[in-house]
Amino acid sequence: MAAYSKTFAEKWTALYVRLSRDDENEGDSNSIAHQIEILTKYCKDHGITQHKVYKDDGFSGTNFNRPGFKEMLSDIEAGLVGAVIVKDMSRFGRNYLEVGLYTEIRFPELGVRFIAVNDGVDSDDQMGNDFTPFRNIINEWYAKDTSKKVRAVFRNKGMSGQRLGGIAPYGYVKGESGQLLIDEETAPVVKLIFQLCVEGHGTGKIARMLKEREIPTPGTINFQRTGRTSRYHPDAPCLWSEETVSGILRQDAYLGRTTNFKYSKPSFKSKKTVLNPPEKRITFEDTHPAIIDPDTWEIVQKNREQRRRPMKQDEIGLFSGLAVCSGCGKRLYHCRATSLKHEQESYTCGTYRRYRNQCSAHYIRVVVLEELVLQNLQRVVAYAREDEDEFVRRVIENKLAVQRTEQEQSKRKLEKQKRRITELDAIIQRLYEDNVTGKLTDERFAKLSATYETEQAELKQSVESLSAIVEASEAQAVNIKSFLKIVKKYTEPTELTPQLLHEFVDKIVVHEADKSSGHRIQRIDVHYNFIGEIDFSPEYCG
Repeated sequence: MAAYSKTFAEKWTALYVRLSRDDENEGDSNSIAHQIEILTKYCKDHGITQHKVYKDDGFSGTNFNRPGFKEMLSDIEAGLVGAVIVKDMSRFGRNYLEVGLYTEIRFPELGVRFIAVNDGVDSDDQMGNDFTPFRNIINEWYAKDTSKKVRAVFRNKGMSGQRLGGIAPYGYVKGESGQLLIDEETAPVVKLIFQLCVEGHGTGKIARMLKEREIPTPGTINFQRTGRTSRYHPDAPCLWSEETVSGILRQDAYLGRTTNFKYSKPSFKSKKTVLNPPEKRITFEDTHPAIIDPDTWEIVQKNREQRRRPMKQDEIGLFSGLAVCSGCGKRLYHCRATSLKHEQESYTCGTYRRYRNQCSAHYIRVVVLEELVLQNLQRVVAYAREDEDEFVRRVIENKLAVQRTEQEQSKRKLEKQKRRITELDAIIQRLYEDNVTGKLTDERFAKLSATYETEQAELKQSVESLSAIVEASEAQAVNIKSFLKIVKKYTEPTELTPQLLHEFVDKIVVHEADKSSGHRIQRIDVHYNFIGEIDFSPEYCG
């Protein structure tokens, strides 16, 4: 190998060592200590006295986001390093594109000599480096093959129903065999968070309420038990974040189920994690004790989807996220100000506020809406309590009637689209014949046929969707038992509270007021959780 020049002697030599978790399985030959031993001996044999060790222990070679490597690169760019020495090319990295970028472009530009001892690579010996790019490709192939094997083991474990997550969710602890067990200290906090959400509180307010009650955060609990400082803030041990609360509310492990393959990485080279779509996940029921019951879970998920925002007065409107416009289907906007009394507050269509020509106001005062919803709720609860059998019969009839209406509408639309597809086949056939006989130019034929074929493709896709709706018209069962369970929790309601409202109500459809009779008559439709609408058609006349 070429001797060291005086220029390199004036700078120190970087001895870079790296070990990943996969490399540990190969024994001591790649250990950090063994690599340092080889490199220091090389320095001694070649008279290199000024050298510094840069170390990455437990880091993959497929990317260069490593602390030791970044420190070395910083020193190189500062002009402090004259050469880089590694045990072999695989210790430097296993991504052949990035390895080549550094060894063949960046290091030469910065005047840095690169040596891989065991592979006989020396950037000063150009004649002996012809095989280096192939060696880099082989190192990357090895990393890819190892990743494939690890993923296969990971997938087999996930397909067998074993939980893939390494850390037990807040509210659980891991047993000796790795199974989740209820944590008696933190499980009640999980129940409290879900109950506060059922009552209509948003994640931000729940976080503030937990802090006010001086409940330690998950990071604080973990620090107290293990000494780990991740997500632990010693100055604020009870400072809950909105993100932490939100993460708990969407954790389906609290139902007693295990959902594997929620996340994946696009490539063995990438450390980025992406959320998988539902069809790529696999769920196993009853794998551990549940903390939250399914009914509470459903209500919470519905409340979170409604995206209710607190007003300037730091309170969320009672019907925010629940009241929707009968005209455009958009949520109603809560009109409120510190100068307005409660009797003056109102809801109006969100579309109408922005685009006056696209919908009408659907204006309704809050006190009127409270009166109508409470009236409807009292009738439904009384009906369910007084004659449960008749109530169940009516709910099923209502559901079946809605399903029949939707089914008939879908069937009519389906038949119309099928007829249009047949017509398009005939039109395209005639266009082809006209083009062959010369009645239609090639340019005109291409333009027309493309338009009709696009329409036909869209219709075929729509036909598939409609067919699925028609075939599955009775797939959505009515969960009357869950609704009756909520009814039994309450006596006759005398006022609306956020908890009562969100446990019972799915949405409230507000119709435009009718003034044709000389009086202002307004109707609302209340859709209940689990059972849909019970048609009492409450109206306000004023």
